[in-house]
Amino acid sequence: MPTVDPISQAILDAIDEPALIVGSGKVKGANQAAQLLLGAAIQDRDLRFAIRHPLALDTIMAGRPADLELIGIGSADRPWHLSVRPLPGGTLVRLSDRSILRAAERMRTDFVANASHELRTPLATIIGYAETLGEEGPIDDGMRTKFGATIEAEARRMLRIVEDLMSLSRIEADRYRTPDEEIDMGEIARIAMEHSKVLADRRGCRIEVQIGDDIALLKGDFGQLLQLADNLIGNAIRYGCNEKSSTIEVKVASDGQRVLLSVKDGGDGIAPQHLPRLTERFYRVDSARSRESGGTGLGLAIVKHIVERHRGEMRIDSAPGQGTEVTVALPIE
Repeated sequence: MPTVDPISQAILDAIDEPALIVGSGKVKGANQAAQLLLGAAIQDRDLRFAIRHPLALDTIMAGRPADLELIGIGSADRPWHLSVRPLPGGTLVRLSDRSILRAAERMRTDFVANASHELRTPLATIIGYAETLGEEGPIDDGMRTKFGATIEAEARRMLRIVEDLMSLSRIEADRYRTPDEEIDMGEIARIAMEHSKVLADRRGCRIEVQIGDDIALLKGDFGQLLQLADNLIGNAIRYGCNEKSSTIEVKVASDGQRVLLSVKDGGDGIAPQHLPRLTERFYRVDSARSRESGGTGLGLAIVKHIVERHRGEMRIDSAPGQGTEVTVALPIE
């Protein structure tokens, strides 16, 4: 069989996804994406040299309109959507990569599971203590006070989780809207420091704020950027303030094109294997310590989404025994 005509080849080349035209069991035409996936020498060769998946081969060779979800073309675990459409003198075959879609589905599933787990734990404690208080029989005042305090603490923990989940939802809903307020990041840092004073005093921490000269205003969302600074400083107080180092350094500077906000602590630091996952929702280096300190596991996930909405960048530098520094770079223009 001759190869496809120039017009058909041009149409194939205009398709971003792997696409083939098959006729009489041979590959009559293939675009660059298909050649990268299946091999550069598939043109004019038996289809079985290009695609070895039995179900895919049977579907294509049948020559009838079909859509199929399958795994195993190109690599053992890569998911694809196979589309087959008859053409005059051949069959058009398209492969759509479903990796991103599958990953998004897994993220949604994991998120629901994690959120349910995080809410179930304090809720179970509240129910257990409430049932004990509701039972007949005497309960001394000390026990009643202890149970009441535990119920309040767990309820507040649930409230923080719900509030953070709502914040994430709002940030994601606004991600395609360009922020347009004039923002002074020095003012943001000062307000965030004031917000953190109660927590810092309770933990015995001292916050030092250094604001550079002539920091340009940037376009942003005031509420979100303040939440970003609150979360970074709050994290530094909770996890980076200890007997060895009780100072949290907050700096606002500029490199001419970006405003840089950095929060540095001298705490225990974080092992390298944890750094890539710190911005995942509900990911914790030490779950017990995080819950004891009042963390929800959503703080850095919120920061990441705010940074992305503002077209900025975030970097986390840390090593065991050397503390942690988080730097957010936000473009001035």
